[in-house]
Formats: sequence, structure tokens, C-alpha cells
Amino acid sequence: MQRRTLATRLVAALAATVIGLPPLPARAQGLPIIRDAEIEQLLRDYTQPILRAAGLSQQNIQVVIINDRSFNAFVMDGRRIFVNAGALIEATTPNQIIGVMAHETGHIAGGHLSRLREQLAAAQTQSIIAMLLGIGAMVAVGRSGGDTGPGAAAVLGPQEAIRRSLLSYVRSQEEQADRAGVKFLATSGQSPKGMYDTFKRMSDQTLFMARSADPYVQSHPMPSERVAALEVLAHASPHWDKKDSAELQLRHDLARAKLVGFLDGMSTVGRRYPPSDTSLPARYARAIATYRHSDLRAAVAQIDGLIQSQPNNPYFHELKGQALLEGGKPAEAIAPLRRAVQLSTTPALIQVLLAQALNATGNPKVAEEAVGLLRAALAREPEIPIAYSQLAVAYGRKGDIAQADLASAQAAFTRGDVKTARELASRAKTRFAVGTPGWVKADDIASYRPPSGRGAR
Repeated sequence: MQRRTLATRLVAALAATVIGLPPLPARAQGLPIIRDAEIEQLLRDYTQPILRAAGLSQQNIQVVIINDRSFNAFVMDGRRIFVNAGALIEATTPNQIIGVMAHETGHIAGGHLSRLREQLAAAQTQSIIAMLLGIGAMVAVGRSGGDTGPGAAAVLGPQEAIRRSLLSYVRSQEEQADRAGVKFLATSGQSPKGMYDTFKRMSDQTLFMARSADPYVQSHPMPSERVAALEVLAHASPHWDKKDSAELQLRHDLARAKLVGFLDGMSTVGRRYPPSDTSLPARYARAIATYRHSDLRAAVAQIDGLIQSQPNNPYFHELKGQALLEGGKPAEAIAPLRRAVQLSTTPALIQVLLAQALNATGNPKVAEEAVGLLRAALAREPEIPIAYSQLAVAYGRKGDIAQADLASAQAAFTRGDVKTARELASRAKTRFAVGTPGWVKADDIASYRPPSGRGAR
């Protein structure tokens, strides 16, 4: 039992290093995910040229925003790139985030995660063997009445060698991802300067700590070595001096302001974006903070000013609708949210918000419209729990209890509450005719059992 625990601990510790930047804070492992149509679209625009250059454009790789203020991005599978809100807020140019995305794409394109799992599996086996040999040595020494020190060293020595070997392997993956990232940027006609600047800043921040660090027990290349290698690669790019467009820079600054407006308090927003700053991003951040912490009427006036500046910006209309909805005025929220849906190229999240406003009016006459909006949103993004919850409300208003129960079951299932989902699905099954599409969906959920090792909540 002890052998398994130590080996598993080694695997877990090394698995946490498969990221492009420092390890993910423990609290972020609870998936405090931020969903926002504007920022997600911006990140899609950042990553698509890189994914095309990497030959991954058909893989439906998503970028997921984590509600954490540290500067971090990482991959944990071949389907998603995770980026912290802190990285987006701190990155002053689009190219800096694009560079980080290029590095993480290098991990995916290189198959580093699957190969690392193979290395970890081999290490686990070696670890067990090493510990068995060490324990055998301790038993032999103990029987002769001698000191157990040499036996303990036999355990710890191979363990340390295995750990260093694996960390060396991970460091080589990071170096490969750096090189691949620069290549993808060059292929897509983008500058690697942002990627270099980001790692240079990290190097400067960790320089003091790195002076006393053992380079052979680091999961990432030593900062000075990494920056030196990146500098050579990056400066060789013909696109080194290429700048982000003014339009893209504005979108980036708006996204940063939006995150600050939603994540920080009124005083913090005021310090970062004082009234003397009349730029569009500053006004955006202050409008968000005003509706969240102060006066709805003043916030709507500020948002109307934003809309006047950019009448076809769907996210300003979305913000107005959201402010009105959360301010207890759902009927007034409908018009701006409808306009936002019309203007958006990826409206799924806004469609859910509009349906929520329709439901909140309590008017059964708009239930059919809400159902249509939610069905359209879920066709694009089938894993939005609140969309299923709102769908249950809309069906309930229509008097379609079977579909309402099914939607409630789907909401619970998408949240990960399998126990509740099975109970609701079993009830829904009794309301559908056997063999109908609704019955089949309900039966799939009712009969679902989590994979081995995962219990229902």
C-alpha cells in the first residue's frame, strides 16, 4: 500500500508540470470557468491562425478562461487550452497572448501529453521496483542487526534518479513547445516578440529564485537558458517587427477592461481606469463596475454612451441587456439582447441570456421564442448547464412537463450531478412514449453510470 502511495504521488506531482507556465493554483482546479462571448471570440481569433499553421484547425480545440488572477496558461488534454484571466489582464498586447497560445499549441501538436503519460507509467513501474529493492535491502540489514541507513538510501536514490529523469523529459517538452510556437507564428505571419517578451518578463521575475535553484530538478528550462534560446529563434523571424493592428489592440484592451470591471471592486476599477481616462476601454470598465456595485440608471447611461460610440458592437448591447436583467428589469432587457444576438457572429451565450430575460418576464406567450433560442444555442454549445435550466423553465411555461423534466435532467448531468440527473431522467421517461426521441434521451441519462473510480454525487 505504501509503495502505491509513493508512486502515485510521483505521478501526480509530475502531471502538474505539463503546462507552459507555472503550475495551476489549487483553487483553479475546481474549474472556476469564465464564460463570455466577447472574450471567447477574441481568443478564437487569436488561436485560429496558429491552429491552422499547426495542422490542428479541424480538431475543434477550445480556449477556456479560468477565473484566476495569476499569469498562467496550460493544456491538460488535446482538446482545450486553458488561460487564466490574469494572463489576459496583464498582457498589454494581443501578440503576448498569441505567443502564449502558440507555445501551448506546440504541446498539443507535439503530442506531449500522451507521451508524458507513457513516461509516467514507466516511471511508476520503475518506482515500485526501486522501492522493492530498497525495502529488501533494509530487511536484509535489519536482520543482521545493522543500521538501516543504506537500505533507506537504496529507496531514496532510485526514486530521486527517476524524478530527475522525468523532470528532464518535461523540460525538453517545454523547449520543443517554444520552438514549435515560434514556427507556428512565423508560418501564420505573426511576430514572436510577444512570446519572447512574456518569457523574458517571467525570467526577470524569477531571476533571484533561479540563482539558487538546481537546474536538474526544475520542470521547466532555467529562465536565462530559455530566454536566450528564444531570443535567437525569435529574432530570426522575418515578422519580428510586425505590430498588432489598431483594431485588434482595441478589442484586446476592451477584453482586459471587461475582466477588470467584472472581477474587481469599484475602487480598484477607479484606480486602474480613473475618470480622467476617457478611452473606450476605460469607459467600458467603469460602466460594468457601476452596474455591478452602484447605480443601474447611471450604468445604463454610460452603456448608452458606449453604444453611441460603436453602434454595431454586439457586446455593448449585451451588457445593457445583462445590466437591465440583473437589475430586475427583464422586459427592458429584451430589446438590447435581441439586437446583440442579431449583431453577433457567435451568439450562443447571448441567446441564452435573451431566453433568460424572456423567461423572467413570466409571460407564457414568449415561452416558444425562449425554447427556440435555447435549442439554437445548445445546438452550437451542448454543454451549457444554465441553458438546460432555462429550457426547463420555458417548457414548464408551455405546459410540456415531459420536456421540462428532461431538460432539468440534462442540466444536472451537465453540471456533473449524476445522481440528480438520473432521478429526473427516470421521472421524465414515464412521461414520454417508449421509443420516442425524448424517451431515448431520458433513458440514456437514467441508465448512465460514471466510469470506475468516479462516484455519483
